[in-house]
Amino acid sequence: MEILHPPEWAQLKGYVHGVAATGKTVYVAGQIGVPGKLGWMPDSLDHIAPDMAGQFRVVLENIVAVLAEAGAEPAHIVKLTWFITDKAEYFRVLGDLGRVYREVIGRHFPAMSVIEVHGLVQPGAKVEIEATAVAPA
Repeated sequence: MEILHPPEWAQLKGYVHGVAATGKTVYVAGQIGVPGKLGWMPDSLDHIAPDMAGQFRVVLENIVAVLAEAGAEPAHIVKLTWFITDKAEYFRVLGDLGRVYREVIGRHFPAMSVIEVHGLVQPGAKVEIEATAVAPA
């Protein structure tokens, strides 16, 4: 994996501008804060954390579980796309999100985008994340 960072650009914290990688590409569908074993159904709302940081932990754990099915691990993630429902809450709990990220993913920071959306399909969901990884072939 090669981090792409033009030398004259400012250093980033928590993500990179680009990544080049060769291997087996893994696409992880958008994950929400409901444990994967429960599935995506209205009755799973009883199991969704009420706060963004709590949902974020489950989202990342779900991503790691799907990656493992492909023989990949967090260090193979090249891109994360976040969809959040409340930008103000995101900035308010950013420190907690960073702590959770490091606990689940480690100190691996791929290319990322964070997009505020009006809502997510699952009622009560505050964050959904898609992942792309490139595992060694």
